[in-house]
Amino acid sequence: MKLIILSLALGALAAFGLTVFWPDNTARPDLTIAAANLERGETLYAENCASCHGANLAGEQNWRQPGPDGVLPAPPHDKSGHTWHHDDAMLFDYTKQGGQALMEQRGVSDFKSGMPGFGEQLSDSEIRDILAYIKSTWPEEIRRAQQQRSMQGG
Repeated sequence: MKLIILSLALGALAAFGLTVFWPDNTARPDLTIAAANLERGETLYAENCASCHGANLAGEQNWRQPGPDGVLPAPPHDKSGHTWHHDDAMLFDYTKQGGQALMEQRGVSDFKSGMPGFGEQLSDSEIRDILAYIKSTWPEEIRRAQQQRSMQGG
C-alpha cells in the first residue's frame, strides 16, 4: 500500500514538475478578438503580411497549386482560404516559427512552405493581434467553426 501511495505521489510530482519546469510550448494562445488590439493587428498585418497574403487578405493567385519550386503560393486569409480550418495554436506556431520549421517539428518532412517565421521580428502579443485581426474579418459562422477547432485542440 505504501508503495502504491509513493508511486502516485511521485507521479503527481513528476507531472507537476514537467508542467512547471518544462511548459508545453504548444499551449493554446488566447487569440480571441476581444483580447486583442485589432487596430494594431491591422497595422502589423499591412506591414508584415500583406505583401504576400494581400492587403484585402485575398492571397496569391493559384494558391492551391505549387510553383515550380514546389512551394505553394500564399493562401488567402479571408473566408475563401483555409486559415480558418486551423486551430489557434497551429496558426500562432505557424506564424512564429514559419511553416517549414513547424511542419518538420511535427514530423512532416516532405512539405515545402514559403511561410517565414516571424518570431524574431514580432512579439507574441503582436502575432496574437495580427491573427485576431484576420479572424475579425471572417463571418460569424466561420469564426464559430474555427473557435470550435481551437477549443478541441485541432
